Amino acid sequence: MKKVLKKKELLKAVAQCRSEGRKIVFTNGCFDLLHIGHVRYLARAKRLGDVLIVGLNSDSSVARIKPGRPVNADKARAEVLAALAAVDYVTVFSEPTPYRLIKAIKPDILVKGGDWKKEEIVGSDIAVQTFSLPFTRGASTTGIIGKILKLSS
Repeated sequence: MKKVLKKKELLKAVAQCRSEGRKIVFTNGCFDLLHIGHVRYLARAKRLGDVLIVGLNSDSSVARIKPGRPVNADKARAEVLAALAAVDYVTVFSEPTPYRLIKAIKPDILVKGGDWKKEEIVGSDIAVQTFSLPFTRGASTTGIIGKILKLSS
C-alpha cells in the first residue's frame, strides 16, 4: 500500500476509509529528525482512532517556521514517517498552516503535541475531537541538533 500521497490521492483514501466506518486521526508537523518522542507521540495518536494521517510541512514551510531547517528534505522525512507502523498516510503541505488540508479531510480526531493548548490547535474548529498529547521528556529535535553541534565544535 502506498502511504505517501498527494492531497487528491489522500482525499480518495479518506473517502474509502470513511465508507468503511473507520475513524480518521490527523496530526501535522515538521518531523525533521525522527526520535523516540515522535515515535511515541504517533503511536498514541494512532490509538485514538483507526487511520492516522500525518500532514508534513514542506521544506519551504519548515524554513519559514524554523530558520536553518529542515535538516532532511520533505521527501526523505515523508518516507521515514511512512515506514512507521502507526502511520497510515503522509501528505506534504506547503501552506503556513495545515488548515486547508484539515478542512478537506475533516478528521474525526485532531492531535498535536503537548506544547499546544487545545483551543490554539489549528483546525480544532473542524475536527470532532481535539487532543494535546504529552511530550516525551528529553526528546526534541532542537536538543539533538544542539548535541550534534556541540560534538562537532
